[in-house]
Amino acid sequence: MRNLLIFITKYNAFFLFLIFEIVSLIIYIKYNSFQKASFINSTNQVTGNLYAKADELKGYLSLKEVNDKLAKENAQLRNQLRSSKYADTVARKMVNDTIYKQQYEYIEARVINNSINKRNNYITISRGSRDGIEKGMGVISSLGVVGKVMFVGEHLSIVQSLLHKESRFSAMLATNKEIGYVEWGEGMNPQKGLLVDVSNNAQPKIGENVVTSELSLFPAGITLGKVSKLKAKGGGFFLNMEITFATDFSKLEYVYVIINKFAKEQAGLEAREKKDE
Repeated sequence: MRNLLIFITKYNAFFLFLIFEIVSLIIYIKYNSFQKASFINSTNQVTGNLYAKADELKGYLSLKEVNDKLAKENAQLRNQLRSSKYADTVARKMVNDTIYKQQYEYIEARVINNSINKRNNYITISRGSRDGIEKGMGVISSLGVVGKVMFVGEHLSIVQSLLHKESRFSAMLATNKEIGYVEWGEGMNPQKGLLVDVSNNAQPKIGENVVTSELSLFPAGITLGKVSKLKAKGGGFFLNMEITFATDFSKLEYVYVIINKFAKEQAGLEAREKKDE
């Protein structure tokens, strides 16, 4: 202890300089928006790189090469599904010539960071802008819907999880196609959500599948979960019900980012529509 005090006394000028330097940097970053944004961006990049390094070790221990190969094969198979295509039909002289063309493509990605115990949860994936990832793209797992892309870097992207208070996706009951919205409930249970604003005529059943509708950013028919509890939404003409999510968010390792080739065209047309309102 005595030697420590002697050391501090001997170099007190250096320690004072270091303290003042740190305080000045904090003030400079905190009260200058550009420097603050640059600092946050650099911190996110460093954090992302650390997550990536940790994930590389994890991937090695869990046979990363084999899993990557399987994920790519699954993405290729999804690209060949009929639900990933659209019908381009031309009628001439009572003859229908229908050719199915690709509308959706799937890019596999590894999950390198994930949270499930917050009110707003995010997932970091190993794909970025250089891989064709853009903000707003849907993300699924082999079991069901995961979320949508919110922030994109060159090598990494951040996905807003379905376990987020602002996540809300168009969905429908698989049997009668009654449409509603799936969102995360207030209980913060990572396995449970709500299907809301469904018509009173729906007559849902426990165990019934809930899938994405044609109005969502996903291809129609992607699994969201199963109805686990029925309860009426008070004071309205609609129903809501509890569902159990198909995706186990605590065990996510690989996901698939969905590229909708019509997304930009649709967004542009809808933007023009809003201007005319």
